[in-house]
Amino acid sequence: MRLSTRNQLTGVITEVTLGSVMATVKIALEPGGQTVVSSITKEAVEELGLTVGQAATALIKSTEVTVGVE
Repeated sequence: MRLSTRNQLTGVITEVTLGSVMATVKIALEPGGQTVVSSITKEAVEELGLTVGQAATALIKSTEVTVGVE
């Protein structure tokens, strides 16, 4: 599948937390070990069969990116 989304971050699912309607999915990015957390529907998690240890790609599409420094 080809997508127009430019920000594609690959990694491995480290945690899936299911709520009654929504779920959170944590993806450890490669390399560097940073984590991206996605809030998606519980139904989407079940339909995609998301499990811990599975390779996944976080697709980020946004009209704004905030940058912070110390």
